[in-house]
Amino acid sequence: MFADEFKVFKRLGLRHLLLQVLSLVSSLTLALMLWHGLMIATNCESPVVVVLSESMEPAISRGDLLFLSNLASERYKTGDIVVYKIPGADTPIVHRVIERHDVPSTVDIRQYTKFAKVSKGTGRGSSSKLCGPSQLLLTKGDNNPVDDTELYRGLEWLEKGHIVGKVNGFLPYVGYVSIAMNGSSGLKYAVLGGLCLMVLL
Repeated sequence: MFADEFKVFKRLGLRHLLLQVLSLVSSLTLALMLWHGLMIATNCESPVVVVLSESMEPAISRGDLLFLSNLASERYKTGDIVVYKIPGADTPIVHRVIERHDVPSTVDIRQYTKFAKVSKGTGRGSSSKLCGPSQLLLTKGDNNPVDDTELYRGLEWLEKGHIVGKVNGFLPYVGYVSIAMNGSSGLKYAVLGGLCLMVLL
């Protein structure tokens, strides 16, 4: 299958091959540095995510690529689209804030979370204490008939600690490449192998 490529490598020699491998490693290192720089600039562990469901249609569709930020000073408003993740859940969820309550720094926010009352002293549940003004958020998918309370795993509200980031922009359908690659390991390795060969040649 790769007989022609091996002939090319043999003709060019070991030195050229090593230079191409170094180029590939440099490209991967640069990409990793840019990704970490983006994480620091946006204060977001995943500054770019792919939408996996239709729950936010028509505003956001499956396969859209979202750009997120989660700045420390960010105050969420009703209508904002956010990505959140509940402890123990595997997949982050992209939904819209439909209700917001600002909580003063003098109030212990844990008293408003049912899960925190149930699991008091276990180290789980609410993540906020008396550490500055906070917010309680309720979300819902635009395409869903009810809010997300059932998705919160016992929590009554979301807090800032549950938010991965706020959606600041998106590219439609670009994420389908990622969805297709994750759905087929053969396709994933074929694409990665092809990219490596392009760099080496």
